[in-house]
Amino acid sequence: MSIGTKAKISIGEFSRNGKCRTNKEIKALDHDMQSQAKLIPFGILDVVTGLVTFIFGTSVETSDFYVDCLILWWKGNKQRYEHITELVINLDNGPDLASNRTQFIKRMVEFTDHIECRVRLIYYPPYHSKYNPIERVWGILEVHWNGTLLDSVEKTLKWAASMIWKGLTPTVYLLSKTYQKGVSLVGQEKKRYELYLDRSSNLPKWDVVIEPI
Repeated sequence: MSIGTKAKISIGEFSRNGKCRTNKEIKALDHDMQSQAKLIPFGILDVVTGLVTFIFGTSVETSDFYVDCLILWWKGNKQRYEHITELVINLDNGPDLASNRTQFIKRMVEFTDHIECRVRLIYYPPYHSKYNPIERVWGILEVHWNGTLLDSVEKTLKWAASMIWKGLTPTVYLLSKTYQKGVSLVGQEKKRYELYLDRSSNLPKWDVVIEPI
């Protein structure tokens, strides 16, 4: 799997400097940029089948948000992966996804136990996120809704769901849960979850295997 986020989406009648698909000119705001809401896009790509899942959060980017997205994705797709013994996830080394982020590791250990399958985290090094396959999906989405006024949450989700990637349309969710920033583990609790990790001897930060509890 390949996972990752893109820039937050401001909901409102804002100019996006793109080409619209109508014969009639669309009026958009180029000042007074007070957004109605902001959405955090999180994408999950199955690099083998081409299946794409988009999850749009309404709160803030945190480790808990990212892992809740994975749980939501798993609930909708677990029957496809009942045969696997290891789930490999390619991801960027963002601050809330890093392998030294204690809350992320805690939640990933819990996720691993939940799906009853070994999880392997493979990180792209700094400044190499463009090689993460999910980035190509984000590029197609930008082209797809280029010039569209994303002036409501419902419209944004609808446009995302109508994108086509390798002949398939994405599954789209809205995650409206509220999250708290700055959650972390200390002391013995931190050491407890580290016991379930098998870090590569050569690349301990970039190659991490998590075993179910």
